[in-house]
Amino acid sequence: MTLPVVLLPGLLCDGDLFAAAVESLSDLAHFEVADLTQDDAIKAMASRVLASAPPRFALLGLSMGGYVAQEIMRQAPGRVTRLALLDTSFKPDTDEAKERRLGLIELAQTGNFKGVTPRLLPMLVHPDHLQRPDVAGTVLAMAERVGMEAFIRQQKAIMGRVDGRADLERISCPTLVLCGRQDQLTPLEIHREMASLIPGAKLVVVEKSRHLPPLEQPVAISAVLRYWLASP
Repeated sequence: MTLPVVLLPGLLCDGDLFAAAVESLSDLAHFEVADLTQDDAIKAMASRVLASAPPRFALLGLSMGGYVAQEIMRQAPGRVTRLALLDTSFKPDTDEAKERRLGLIELAQTGNFKGVTPRLLPMLVHPDHLQRPDVAGTVLAMAERVGMEAFIRQQKAIMGRVDGRADLERISCPTLVLCGRQDQLTPLEIHREMASLIPGAKLVVVEKSRHLPPLEQPVAISAVLRYWLASP
């Protein structure tokens, strides 16, 4: 019997973010990729995921998906059998970050939505992977599919997220905290602190990876997730 696993993608990402892991781990788990494009609040995203998820499931979220995963742990902790938080944060947006997001929303609303442009890719993926179509090309394609309207909703949701420090201490299921060593958007220091706050959490650092390890280092990620899913 395979384990039910709900996957929560990041901003401007879809199921292709996890495609390699889903294929590699199909013998062990049944994966469902949640739709995080319909709502403009993290709480609403979490409620939508819970409405369609199995009664009990493993939960993995990356970046924005990690914010939603933490909200699910607030709303329905008893339904989550194990948790994985990848390249994310428990901290709310700073005022500066909110200003940047508002600027991006304004650009999008005035007809200048570009999704993820090649100019932004170096912030998301390690330099070694910038010329790989299976990495850079996938990021650009996902952003185009998600589109402008969902991008605006997602940015508003991210801006409104809460400080989750106190909630981390109440997580009681087996938890993996994972980060690309060169992640510039949610740096390793945040993940070290996150792992220290969650009882019994395991911290894994992925080499030669920035913000999107499932795309950048798919073999390593599949190996780590196999251990995460199979461990008692």
